[in-house]
Amino acid sequence: MPILGSIIKKAYELRNMPVELKKQRLNPVAAQTSQLKKLLQKAQFTAFGEEYDFDAILSSKDVVTAFASKVPVFDYNAMYKQWWYRALNGEAYVTWPGRVNYFALSSGTSEASSKHIPITSDMLNAIKRASVRQLVSASKYDFPVHFYEKGILMIGGSTHLQYNGTYFAGDLSGITAGNIPFWFEHFYKPGRRISKANDWAFKLNEMVKKAPSWDIGVIVGVPAWVQILLERIIKEYNLNSIHDIWPNLTVYVHSGVSFAPYEKSFEKLFSKPVIYSESYLASEGYIAYQTRLDKRIMQLIVDNGIYYEFVPFNSQNFDEEGNLLPKPLTVSLRDAENNVEYALLLSTNAGAWRYLLGDTIKFTNVEQCEIIITGRTKQFLSICGEHLSVENMSRAIELLQDELNITVKEFTVCGFRHGSMFAHRWYLGTDDQVDKEDAIRKIDGYLNQLNDDYMVERTEAITDIFMEVLPTQVFYDYMKKQGKEGSANKFPRVLKGQRLEEWENYLKDIQGQKA
Repeated sequence: MPILGSIIKKAYELRNMPVELKKQRLNPVAAQTSQLKKLLQKAQFTAFGEEYDFDAILSSKDVVTAFASKVPVFDYNAMYKQWWYRALNGEAYVTWPGRVNYFALSSGTSEASSKHIPITSDMLNAIKRASVRQLVSASKYDFPVHFYEKGILMIGGSTHLQYNGTYFAGDLSGITAGNIPFWFEHFYKPGRRISKANDWAFKLNEMVKKAPSWDIGVIVGVPAWVQILLERIIKEYNLNSIHDIWPNLTVYVHSGVSFAPYEKSFEKLFSKPVIYSESYLASEGYIAYQTRLDKRIMQLIVDNGIYYEFVPFNSQNFDEEGNLLPKPLTVSLRDAENNVEYALLLSTNAGAWRYLLGDTIKFTNVEQCEIIITGRTKQFLSICGEHLSVENMSRAIELLQDELNITVKEFTVCGFRHGSMFAHRWYLGTDDQVDKEDAIRKIDGYLNQLNDDYMVERTEAITDIFMEVLPTQVFYDYMKKQGKEGSANKFPRVLKGQRLEEWENYLKDIQGQKA
């Protein structure tokens, strides 16, 4: 019997018992109020805390209301220009106690230049706690003992950090790598040497070489790049499925994008059942993870260093480009409602305050704090009021794959003026044969059923739907050209402005080379 596996499973089960009991007793609204008070108390003597009189907020009868009325809402640019630049220059006690030693570099999918997100020791400890909770929750899946001795393959960014004399900067995975518990080193793949590499092609080749020597039970990573790795391994060793080389692969933990459009192509890579589990880890903190097998929803982590607020994602709070309007309506967890699309605001133990994350979510069950991610504030399509979310688009692609029995590995959409009216153009990344006109009709039909606003505008303002079907490699090559190959990078589901212009120029260059 694998002794290490028995010890680990028993530790998971023992740790899971108090956590589950605690969750049963936990009042999420009370937990959030408690988190807010803790954050305010710890940061009250920072420059930010003094500017916005945290002491007075803490003394008020209703801390939640006082906080929302006294502290303005910030997007990244405002937070950086007013506060975080001081921390980058080495100043201590700016928005959180102490000096910030780490900054995560993050551009998301909608910004051209890298953002510098502060990472504090308090946040790193919170991420570690949340990660352990997610691992602990695996004990209820009743895996065999030997499963707990298998490797965990984590496909993230480079763990190499840049040091400029006052702080380290790099991918969040690189910052957290130095905080991996010693007992986890035995399980962690691809290991420190490969993880440190910046070049995705090198990292991919090294993982393919090492694959036969690993016994992987869990894979963690963004779907597009995980899929590329598994396909390469299968091709390199002439396998029927990845289970021919990793027979104990049981769990895939994904994040960053909707998994629904990828599921069909992933199932072709497996010959055994694999559990898909979603997590929500951003550079700003560990926000949620999936807690139940029967539902693909996640549960907000309400007691671990983050206080949440929610901005209804509508024209009263956001402009046509997805920018936050002055003085938006915000609600706390106690006033949130099911099935309303919200943009997330975070106040965190890394010194983010009422910070617009850029993601949109919906509650499926407010009382249980269960959510789904619906998209990005700047990745929605509404050139004439159609209000198409990434959730709508992903669902349409999922339905298209099922009906036509094809695999669409990537896609993106744009909207534009078409004569005196408007039009949409879809770009499908697939290596299957697709009748464009048929695909257009079907996607248009799905969206008419999924979105009432789209149905109205489709008859009144959106006169045409266009489509280009491209080899999947075109999308990957574009990401490489943009310096966003591998890691946690995702292809944007909606293209606007400069991003759209760059994409169209890239496609013209390709066509010119073929000619």
